[in-house]
Amino acid sequence: MALAGEFDIIARIFAPLAKEAGALGLKDDAAVLTVTDDHQLVVTCDTLVSGVHFLKDDPPGSIGYKALAVNLSDLTAKGAYGYVYTLSLALPRETDMAWLEAFAAGLAEVQDRTGISLIGGDTTATSGPPTITLTALGLVQHESAITRLGAKPGDRLYTNGTIGDAYLGLKLLQDASLAEAWGLSDGDVDYLTDRYRRPPIDTGAALLIRNFAKAAIDVSDGLAADLEKLCGVSHVGAEIQIGRVPFSPAAQKGLGAMPALLRDLVVAGDDYAALIAVSETSAARFESEAESHGVPFVQLGEITDAADGVRLLEQGGRVIALERKGFSHF
Repeated sequence: MALAGEFDIIARIFAPLAKEAGALGLKDDAAVLTVTDDHQLVVTCDTLVSGVHFLKDDPPGSIGYKALAVNLSDLTAKGAYGYVYTLSLALPRETDMAWLEAFAAGLAEVQDRTGISLIGGDTTATSGPPTITLTALGLVQHESAITRLGAKPGDRLYTNGTIGDAYLGLKLLQDASLAEAWGLSDGDVDYLTDRYRRPPIDTGAALLIRNFAKAAIDVSDGLAADLEKLCGVSHVGAEIQIGRVPFSPAAQKGLGAMPALLRDLVVAGDDYAALIAVSETSAARFESEAESHGVPFVQLGEITDAADGVRLLEQGGRVIALERKGFSHF
């Protein structure tokens, strides 16, 4: 029998093994384990494979940076701060020390910015592509972790990052001629490719998420897909006003030259922003706190009844039809 979709595999094969309540039925991006009376441990794990999650000729420093940053994105969406992590590497035998040193420098850059540190792992040789598995552990005060469960109709939806930059950066790395077609400057190209290789890290968002969010998820598989995941766990619907979706100046240039890119940007992965639901009564205070902390959360839309489904709306209320919702591992 061929492999089914990622989430079907998890639900049918692995969820029955997740007996610990903190595993959340494997329906979330991280487990939440109570370790003391005062704190919970948030655990998340990601695997990056060359040719799938990064390009084989990407600089090793950016690969190390990305491997750690994507895990921190999961922790931030839980309202947690990075504590420690483990690292497992499967590398071709011909990998040299210079590559490893640069890879470690990328990890060190993230550690210096966030305070997280390495505690162990494993290294092995492989005849296949380089594969990186990183497990990050974060800390949050007892019963303060934010999961995908908790959104209610009327809640407002916010994100703290621009959408689609990494997708455009990947396309530019694959085909440099697109820069001219999209009307991009050299600086725009550098910005977009850097967003693909070095996801944004916004640890300042964790406190705001913990204090205000009713439900949250990080946008890694695409805005539409990850919103649908959050709504599925919370048993709600949602609508996003496409005119409110934040696009960087570089992405806006691309959209101006090729408006059809819009459907790609809202389903593309690798954004690594937080998507959160905040109650309507707390929204004004949340926006004020976010502004005072310099964390650029933008309201996208609101949570609705489950019967409404997840809808992306153009100006005038017309629903945008999407052929796919986001990145799928299978």
